[in-house]
Amino acid sequence: MDQLPAALERAGNEQSWSLADAISGALKNSEELHSWRRRLLSACMKGLVAVYSSSKDESKQEVERSMLLRLEELLCAVEEVDPDDWCSLVKTGLKYRYRDETFLKVLNVAIQLLYKEESSL
Repeated sequence: MDQLPAALERAGNEQSWSLADAISGALKNSEELHSWRRRLLSACMKGLVAVYSSSKDESKQEVERSMLLRLEELLCAVEEVDPDDWCSLVKTGLKYRYRDETFLKVLNVAIQLLYKEESSL
């Protein structure tokens, strides 16, 4: 379980994300759920940065779309991010996907969540 977030950072690892979902379900009423989701959120952001950096031509759109939707879901649940992960995602995302509608929608949702008055950023 501790090694799974690192595996999730690699793009196109849908089986690992299915396992992560199962673990999240098992932790549903646990005190560990928030910490687990934070680790998944970090892995998701790092995975997106890796995808954007390695495939600048948007050839993995379906993988990106599923990761972006997962990112949005995790952001809504956690409502806080590691500043370094966030900066890297925004910088790389805007550099390579500034025209991608899904990226921009998720970025907008993230900004609304993270930059409200009581936010940690």
